[in-house]
Amino acid sequence: MESFGCRLGLACRHFFDDPVLMPDRAAHTLDLLPLGAPLPEGTASFGTDGIRGRVGQVITPALALQLGYWCGRVLPQGGPVLLGMDSRSSGPMLVSALAAGLTAAGRDVFDLGLCPTPAVPGAIRQLGASGGLMVSASHNPPHDNGIKVFGACGAKLAKEQQAQIEAGLHGLGSHQEGFCADGRLASRPDLLFDYQQRLLASVGTARLDRCRIVLDLCWGSATSCGEHVFRELGAEVSVLHGSPDGSRINQGCGSTHLEALQAEVIAQGAAMGFAFDGDADRMLAVDGRGRVVDGDQILYLWGQALMAEGALPDNRIVATVMSNLGFERAWQARGGVLERTAVGDQYVHAAMEALGAALGGEQSGHILSARHGMSGDGLLTALQVATLIQAQGGSLADWMDGSFQPYPQKLVNVTVPDRAKRTGWDSCEPLRSAVEQAEAAMAGSGRVLVRASGTEPLLRVMVEAAEQRDVDHWSSHLAQLADQHLNAA
Repeated sequence: MESFGCRLGLACRHFFDDPVLMPDRAAHTLDLLPLGAPLPEGTASFGTDGIRGRVGQVITPALALQLGYWCGRVLPQGGPVLLGMDSRSSGPMLVSALAAGLTAAGRDVFDLGLCPTPAVPGAIRQLGASGGLMVSASHNPPHDNGIKVFGACGAKLAKEQQAQIEAGLHGLGSHQEGFCADGRLASRPDLLFDYQQRLLASVGTARLDRCRIVLDLCWGSATSCGEHVFRELGAEVSVLHGSPDGSRINQGCGSTHLEALQAEVIAQGAAMGFAFDGDADRMLAVDGRGRVVDGDQILYLWGQALMAEGALPDNRIVATVMSNLGFERAWQARGGVLERTAVGDQYVHAAMEALGAALGGEQSGHILSARHGMSGDGLLTALQVATLIQAQGGSLADWMDGSFQPYPQKLVNVTVPDRAKRTGWDSCEPLRSAVEQAEAAMAGSGRVLVRASGTEPLLRVMVEAAEQRDVDHWSSHLAQLADQHLNAA
């Protein structure tokens, strides 16, 4: 059993010895504050998906230590707290610091090691654990990292608990300070095996024999078991970026860079391909002709199958404001209902629970199924898509030929470092007026969505319309206005 000091020492050594994380040691100090003491002003807060940022600037061992401690104080007592991580080089450092903080709060910790994010909430439910933390920055570049926190039900941590933890981080916590020597740390790689078994069980007796599939594992979490589960079902698998490599995670690969997967699917004559993000909680597909199958198309495919089973209450799918207008109108034409939420899988999850919906997700490839635990799971979604297509006896390309026609859509990311200006963009009169002008000009045949990213210093400008020329014109014009006015000195 490792001591608190050993775990903390490992975190510190990893931090200081890594030239990527600490390029100029002389310019930095690592102030590990007493447990329960407030972190410096400006410390990162919970965003759309946990706490995320640049390692060594926003995400540090000091933050992870205190966050682990306050999670240990706030999460309910009675069960262990689980830890998982993706392949980033900074992962072991942050896991060590989190474990130190959790055990110092008297909590038993089970470390899953390298695993997909959905393995953590699945294990929480399996064990009756008190909660869990996943060290990952999802689709962000290698120099970033983040910490996602799950509650005892396996869902993302409730806002009330987030507020309690943030209060502790900022010196406003009501919990007793000091540390306890009772917490224990155990390595539990067997929980990853249990996750694999749940994936295989999710498709019942379905098989993928002789189905040629390409997997882009993104150098990340999906490398832990992605190839294995597809081969277990009989698929003929080719793998891209198939080993864990924290220095290359998400770099020109995975669900945010589909070009390599598209080329390989066509070169191999494969039936389909699947690309995952860094922590494998989302997935985008490619059909045999190299066409992208995004989250909207996946919801449409899976929703049709559930509707045919009579397993889709009120024929309702929950999606976000980013989902394509063509998808919405096609689903409505089939007698379906599309409910929209704010961007973020926690909002989709909350709406699904409130409405009793069976299926929901995001255009980016986060898909949630009530039948399978309500956790965004890229590997599970890929298995569902592959086996549904196989059962229909056709191909994914054939299905795409008969699917809905998406409206042209363009998303432009405008870097706005000032958080106040970014989140308060609608106070900018020229930009707000231009948005109103664009919507009036498209007269019901298109829409504009402007929102601040919850994970990056970006303002996202999305325009969708029946005509491509409207999309190109308004997206360019609005992005230019945003840059001009929100980044003015």
